[in-house]
Parts: sequence; structure tokens; C-alpha cells
Amino acid sequence: MVKIYSNERFNRLPDAILFDTDNTLYPYDPAHTAAQQAVKDKVVNTFSIKPEDFDKAFTEARQQIKTRLKHTAASHSRLLYLQRMLEIMGLGSQVLLALDFEQTYWRTFLSNALLFDEVKELLDDLRLLGIPTAIVTDLTAQIQFRKVVYFGLDHYFDYMVTSEEAGFDKPHEAPFKIAVEKMRPKGDCIWMVGDNPVCDIRGGREMINAVTLQKIHEGIELGTGENAPDAAFHEFSELRHLIARLGGGI
Repeated sequence: MVKIYSNERFNRLPDAILFDTDNTLYPYDPAHTAAQQAVKDKVVNTFSIKPEDFDKAFTEARQQIKTRLKHTAASHSRLLYLQRMLEIMGLGSQVLLALDFEQTYWRTFLSNALLFDEVKELLDDLRLLGIPTAIVTDLTAQIQFRKVVYFGLDHYFDYMVTSEEAGFDKPHEAPFKIAVEKMRPKGDCIWMVGDNPVCDIRGGREMINAVTLQKIHEGIELGTGENAPDAAFHEFSELRHLIARLGGGI
């Protein structure tokens, strides 16, 4: 069952629902771990270096990029991390290798990424009820589009907003407000479904007064205080039951 903490916010169906992608529609960590290991193995073998040398250079590169680009889509760019890593290793930018390593990462990532159960069924339920849906996600448009197509979700969502399009990562107001502008819901009851208590939950509530629902699974802790959700759930089947109940189906 969905654990509801703000009963007064769940007395009707939503006019629209926003969904985060990474670690909300699928578990992020298994895919990332496999992808990072594949890149590490390839770099270690290509340059005959120690694994710890890769770890040190990559960590430094990632930190430098994030410090420089802060809360923008490009701050998540695997390609920029790998380019900078090669430079830190004293090899120059090596753009062809950087591209190759990036492709290794995302190819491995996607092959190890699995949707949570009943995501598509929930989206079908929402479509039948005429409730518009949108993805609001950080990262660059190309890879997030690729994920959606890979999962076969491209015909399930009405709209998509990436932080590359918005110019800012969540919890900035821009991604949320652009999504709502695109969806043009008939009312002001907007749900935000995500895993991150700051970016998705607090951001959704503060920026568009969204009813917030946190996806809980391994590695995710329930938000507290100003990051507390209006409701939390473990399985998408639970969300389907809630939607059905609010719609008079149960």
C-alpha cells in the first residue's frame, strides 16, 4: 500500500503527473556499477595502468567538471568526465578514445538497466483516465531520450523535459514549470513522482506546489522535514491501486 502522510492531498485524481527517470522508473545503481566497471576495464587494458590510477584520475576529473559546471545538464556528462580524465593522465584530450569510452559506458549501462515492475501498466492506466504525463529529468537530452526509447516508453509519455532543455537541474523551478507549461493541465493538482528527497520531492513541492510521491527501494531513504513527501511507495502496483481508488475503480 502507498503510505500517505498528507491525506488531504489525496482526495481526487491528479490533473497531471510528472515523473523523474533515473532511480525512479528503474534502479540506477546496478546499471551504473556495471557500466563504470566496463569503462574502467577498458581504460586499464588500453593504457596498461593500475585500476587505482583510473579511480584517482576519474574521480578528480568528475569533481572538476561538477565544480566548474555546477547544476547544469553538462555537469553530468560522462564524455566530459572521460575527456578530462585522459587530460589528467597526461594523454591530452584524446577525443576519439573519449567518445569510445563514453559509448562503452552507455552501451553497458542500458544493457543492465531494467524497468521496475508495472511502470508501463501504470502509464496505461493514466492514459485511459486521460491524465497527461511528463518526464522531468536531469542530464543531457540525447542520453535521456535514448533511455526512454530503450525502455520502450517513448509512446507512453506525453512530454519530456531535461535539464539541458531547462538550463538547470532540479530542484530549480525551470524544469518543473516548463513541464507544466507543455502539459497545460485542466487543473492545478499536479503530482510529482521521484526518488530524490531534495530534487524531486522538495523541488516539486516548493516550485509548483506538487503533491509529492517518493519511490522507495534499496539505497533510498525516506525524505524528512522539508524534504518529506506527501506519500511514499515501494512498488508501482501500489500506485496503480491508489489511482484506481481515487478514480472510483476500487
